[in-house]
Amino acid sequence: MRNEADLIEGCIRGDRKMQYELYERFAPKMFGVCLRYASNNEEAEDILQEGFIKVFKKIGSYRSEGSFEGWIRRIFVNTAIEHFRRKVHLQPITEKEESTVEGKYLSILDTLAEKDIVQLVQQLSPGYRTVFNMYVIEGYSHKQIAEELGISEGTSKSQLSRAKQILQDLVQKHIEKRKQPR
Repeated sequence: MRNEADLIEGCIRGDRKMQYELYERFAPKMFGVCLRYASNNEEAEDILQEGFIKVFKKIGSYRSEGSFEGWIRRIFVNTAIEHFRRKVHLQPITEKEESTVEGKYLSILDTLAEKDIVQLVQQLSPGYRTVFNMYVIEGYSHKQIAEELGISEGTSKSQLSRAKQILQDLVQKHIEKRKQPR
């Protein structure tokens, strides 16, 4: 297995073997990132391919500041965000709905396996899923989300709140379903 510096240099030169090796090394983790934003595997695969095209085009701009994997991950997150920015117009919910959601929200995701959580998050509408991932998984602030998606901070907050409510309901149904005798 080659070291990262050799892989990066090979990819900058356009060496197909090095590109393939880089793809093989990072595709599984980046597919996980894509799955969190996509509504199904096919959509995640589309984002994955689009992301790797960008990685190979931009690899010459990597400055060895921070981890290479982190640099790649940022490209994939941005690719997923761009993918949904093109497709989705986010609708705000009312403040009353938001306060009700916050009051009811309980963290019961700890009882689920990661694949179950990914499947439940995939059931969210693209707008809710994108805001949820950006805030909860990627650590964006509501201000940053608003700037990235071209929405207000209030809309970002309400989208997150609504996503949490929907996820809570989905998790509850999932847990109840698992408890039923087969």
